[in-house]
Amino acid sequence: MNKTELIQQLADRADLSKSDAQNAIDALFSSSDGIIVKELKKGNKVQITGFGSFETRKRGARKGRNPRTGEEIKIGPSTSASFKAGKGLKDAVS
Repeated sequence: MNKTELIQQLADRADLSKSDAQNAIDALFSSSDGIIVKELKKGNKVQITGFGSFETRKRGARKGRNPRTGEEIKIGPSTSASFKAGKGLKDAVS
């Protein structure tokens, strides 16, 4: 399912116009100014009971290898977003 199909499904289920459904999806998931992204940037966790939680994880600096040359390189620290499925979602899928 892609974003367009998700918008259509939301519009049908919630009896919304496609425009309103798209605005709702964008408000939550936009990578530039969505609610989830803003909270993760602040360092907060976004938890949706029964569905799952979004949080950031920090990785420390480490050494790696250039796969082309085999040369050892330094990889700097990074922060990434992660999602952990909740029990309700896990049960529904399995």
